[in-house]
Amino acid sequence: MNDIGRLPGLTPTIGGSTYVKPAEMEWQPTRFDKVSIKVLYEDRERGEMTCLLKLEPGAHIPFHKHPEIEQSLVLEGSVEDHDGVAKAGDYIWRIPGSLHENFSPNGAVLFAVYRKPNIYYQAARETAGF
Repeated sequence: MNDIGRLPGLTPTIGGSTYVKPAEMEWQPTRFDKVSIKVLYEDRERGEMTCLLKLEPGAHIPFHKHPEIEQSLVLEGSVEDHDGVAKAGDYIWRIPGSLHENFSPNGAVLFAVYRKPNIYYQAARETAGF
């Protein structure tokens, strides 16, 4: 361990870092056709989630609302909604309370950060989460 630059009397929190290896994780199905997930971090009590989402070509994530901010970085492919198209390297954030749906005609992988579960609108009913 390198102590260079550390102030005297400060010590690192042993066990305070969690290293996640997404390449070693399996993609898990979601309730949406052609959409799978790798959950990197989740605190259900606080409603926080960081994940990788994989959208197969033709994937559609139905109309939903983000109670809090949503942040996504497109790692591969492209994803689109009513406001535009995001390609690999593009970052999207959505304001709390925003409503949208996503499409990925050619497939995509996204790094996404959520605060509180999304609310999905399907067949005249609301449901929460992925």
